[in-house]
Amino acid sequence: MNPNVKVIEEKILSDDWYILKKIIFEYRNKKGEWNIQSREAHDRGNGAVILLYNKIAQTVILTEQFRMPTYINGNETGMLIEACAGLLDRDNPEECIRRETEEETGYRIGEVKKIFEAYMSPASVTEVLHFFIAEYTKDMKINEGGGVEDEQENIEVLEMNFDKALGMIKSGEIKDGKTIILLQYLRINNIL
Repeated sequence: MNPNVKVIEEKILSDDWYILKKIIFEYRNKKGEWNIQSREAHDRGNGAVILLYNKIAQTVILTEQFRMPTYINGNETGMLIEACAGLLDRDNPEECIRRETEEETGYRIGEVKKIFEAYMSPASVTEVLHFFIAEYTKDMKINEGGGVEDEQENIEVLEMNFDKALGMIKSGEIKDGKTIILLQYLRINNIL
């Protein structure tokens, strides 16, 4: 525990789709002074994300789906191109990403490689995201993907040339942070 932090009060503001908490706390600054601060934290659980790639074809598998937060923040269609991702629920990160990959993309993958984990929006969201990559081939496709109907998922599976996907970052067609990180990881590490 951090000796410079004392939680005074924690309130649940919302417990609908995710949990939104208000935390009032004391924080000791570098001068040794204690200040009372208040922050809201969105607790959605931890998650995992994966980028599937095919070295021979020089392609990647991405998804496209409607994201309400982007819609209310100026994304005219609300559609977002992303790497496959999901919440851990009660699974470990590797089990989660294997399940999500099958549900969303229709691919049953072999070996997965965890490359790191990161906080994606630490000023307001508690989530730690586990990043993975995995090779895929056409014969790993076991169904059409598209998500889970019970979860109201309506996901389009996109297979595209890797260089085209990189170009879509520059053009603004890909704006999802986790996807940008994974695409750049493949390039920086000379994987594709």
